[in-house]
Amino acid sequence: MKKRRDSFLIAVLQTMRPRQWSKNLFVGLGLLFTLDRPHPPADFARIAVAFVLFCILSGSVYFINDIRDAERDRRHPAKSRRPIASGRLSEGAAWVVAFVLLVVGIGGSFALDPVFGEISLAYLLLLTAYSFLIKEIVILDVMTIAAGFVLRAVAGTAAIRVTISPWLLICTVLLALFLGLSKRRGELVGLREEASNHRSSLEHYTVPFLDQLINITSAATIIAYALYTFFSDTGARHPYMMATLPFVIYGIFRYLLLVQKNAGNESPELILLSDKPLLIDIALWALTAGLIVSLG
Repeated sequence: MKKRRDSFLIAVLQTMRPRQWSKNLFVGLGLLFTLDRPHPPADFARIAVAFVLFCILSGSVYFINDIRDAERDRRHPAKSRRPIASGRLSEGAAWVVAFVLLVVGIGGSFALDPVFGEISLAYLLLLTAYSFLIKEIVILDVMTIAAGFVLRAVAGTAAIRVTISPWLLICTVLLALFLGLSKRRGELVGLREEASNHRSSLEHYTVPFLDQLINITSAATIIAYALYTFFSDTGARHPYMMATLPFVIYGIFRYLLLVQKNAGNESPELILLSDKPLLIDIALWALTAGLIVSLG
């Protein structure tokens, strides 16, 4: 009995995609870039709760997505091992877990803050629409992914009632587009002629087209971040913010190198979480930005 319960819990956790939770760290951008203002300890706790709630909400969307795509996933070399596609978790049980996660996630979001709850609900509706329709629409699919990152960042500011520069939101959009396009490239290269059978939008993408879009968004991200460090209110208050630019440039260049070297890897989060130089670079960027904002 205990073994069956443990197996069920492991299947639930796997379906919630813990490796994807790093995306929800974007809820902390508002706190990171307002460290020059007084923050009570409760704000740090609220950001931690916001992170957990977004992990729950994104987990519920993954359940819905995997239920809907179970048949298609069974024909995928990697996705066929997912709990629902492989049969380790029944669709009936998956619907129950998805409903529980939705209730807990939305209820907890409104309990934390009404505005945070509204943004979280918008995020949930957007990602649900993505799972059922938008992910099959070329270009709009990656734009929707980018919108999800922006909603995470905005939700985090609502949780602690601060505002962050529109420049930073633009950087978030561009960085998310860059990551989303890299993921599509990995899918296209990895699945080759079978790509359109697993996601119809891939039929309309080509590697040269995606490379061109990746080049555009990576360059735009660097330029937007550079302008943010110079011309935003945060940049004006903290001139040394420009010292964080080399970390951003290195991070994007390093990621581009890894995308090219690991052609066929469909999971940007795996590249991100497994490359030590990239992890060190992100940590140094966050530490440097935090110190400049809080001490400058």
